[in-house]
Amino acid sequence: MPEGDTVWLTAKRLHTALAGQVLTRSDLRVPRFATADLTGRSVLDVTSRGKHLLTRVEGGLTLHSHLRMDGAWRVFRAGERWRGGPTYEIRAILQNPAHTAVGYRLPVLELLPTTDEERVVGHLGPDLLGPDWDPAIALAHVLAEPSRPLGEALLDQRNLAGIGNVYKSELAFLARVTPWLPVAALPSGVPERLIATAHRLLEANKNTFERQTTARSPGSGRTATRLFVYGRAGLPCLRCGTLIRQAGQSDRNGAQRVTYWCPGCQSGPTS
Repeated sequence: MPEGDTVWLTAKRLHTALAGQVLTRSDLRVPRFATADLTGRSVLDVTSRGKHLLTRVEGGLTLHSHLRMDGAWRVFRAGERWRGGPTYEIRAILQNPAHTAVGYRLPVLELLPTTDEERVVGHLGPDLLGPDWDPAIALAHVLAEPSRPLGEALLDQRNLAGIGNVYKSELAFLARVTPWLPVAALPSGVPERLIATAHRLLEANKNTFERQTTARSPGSGRTATRLFVYGRAGLPCLRCGTLIRQAGQSDRNGAQRVTYWCPGCQSGPTS
């Protein structure tokens, strides 16, 4: 599931393959931009902003994309067979003599003036993996709505950018509270530790697509079970042995997102 670390690594790979190179092929397969042609322009930079990807191209243009639940960018060497899904799922192709970047199932893809980037990312809070990261601002945002359930506050990209459903569940477990506990009910010191842990985990996992939260020192080595609770409903908790449970929890748009927790380790409401 694409979260801030996955998007950061995707941007890094796209930047390595495309930046500084002239595009020899450009194909945007969305109706609004189907006639746009970036061929002959150099790619200046590819960067992430929370869960957003910004590909900046010569001439003051930015290709903005968002992976959401199952979108993906794949990079292939010249002549390499494309893998990532059927052809009809391809939404973008950016090619230079050495590499081809192919965007599959991209729910958001738009071309805009680089000067207008704030229109699509200006609402975001501090980026956990960005140069604007500021734990004090992120903490203030989370605490600003004390009655809000912790899980909703963590998922709100306006508070801090980069946390998705996986990290929401894992962070609540590590804090020993349920994602439904109101922010105001968090024990003293826990909000600060949550913010610090979120930053530490995303930093530790940003160079791999196999994220892990269970290592005593994240990034120091892989363990057989990579996550504490996410995706482990019905399995025993690694800490206390109680069976992990799952239920839906709304995000800021009212959409139900599955969440996981241990009723033995985590205190607080369960809905």
